[in-house]
Amino acid sequence: MDVEQILEDTYRAVRPLIGSGAVAEYIPRLAAVNPDQFGMAVVMNDGREFQVGDSLVPFSVQSMSKVLSLVLVLADHGEDIWRRVGREPSGAAFNSLTQLEYSRGIPRNPFVNAGALVVTDQLLTTKRQMSDFPVEQNPILDFVRQESGNPAIGLDSLVARSEAEHSDRNAAIAHLLSSFGNLQNPVDEVLEQYFEQCAISMNCRDVAVAVSFLARGGIRHDGTQLLSLSEVKRVNSVMLTSGFYDAAGEFAYRVGLPGKSGVGGGILAIVPGHCSICVWAPGLNASGNSLVGVAALDEFTTRTGWSIF
Repeated sequence: MDVEQILEDTYRAVRPLIGSGAVAEYIPRLAAVNPDQFGMAVVMNDGREFQVGDSLVPFSVQSMSKVLSLVLVLADHGEDIWRRVGREPSGAAFNSLTQLEYSRGIPRNPFVNAGALVVTDQLLTTKRQMSDFPVEQNPILDFVRQESGNPAIGLDSLVARSEAEHSDRNAAIAHLLSSFGNLQNPVDEVLEQYFEQCAISMNCRDVAVAVSFLARGGIRHDGTQLLSLSEVKRVNSVMLTSGFYDAAGEFAYRVGLPGKSGVGGGILAIVPGHCSICVWAPGLNASGNSLVGVAALDEFTTRTGWSIF
């Protein structure tokens, strides 16, 4: 299969849509991003890489980081995290408080904000327990630098500050979690860690390379096993059912792959046993997912026939 040609054809097919959607205005730093951009990268399991458009332009990964925080917690603690967070689709907005109240502090899944805060809390606890790991160091940032082979990946401090200054709803979620005894660390410290991981700035190529272990049965680029086959299956399954908030069903219908979006306009997707994909276009649809990104993945999977179904 000529993946390069299919990627070019996908780009041409969605080009009329580029600029569509609305950037994430509730985070001022993201509201300033030029919406007329599009990039896409595909990394095959045999190491081949294909890119098109603005694939090397860095962007804020935002909620795509939730996949990596979950992975690192699973790698360190196995199934324990599932005692504190569920695995069911939410069917609600990513920053909803309603379900959290009904479930008495147990978030529906690790990809809504409440669930991500619980996972981040566990990651923070683990970091504090590691005497050889500086508290100020970010484990997700370290991980993506190693896996992508790009030591220049960094945090966008302006994005992190922008989120912190407009964090009333996330703070409310964190305090509600704490009131139910589902945070182990101070709320302010959990929020700071969470905003930092969301503010990691990467390009499509680096994201696709960094998450490619999810397409390779949990094997990192250095050949070590990060997750078991069973754990990889579980991460991919939760991405499929819960990676796109109240539009997870629509994404499964149109694309047919496990994936995770971020309000920075990025989407990562996994074709188990074949490749990892990252697409970026800043304009979002009503559910907070990249409008052009979803269309591009729909086009690409239709042309390749790559789907888990």
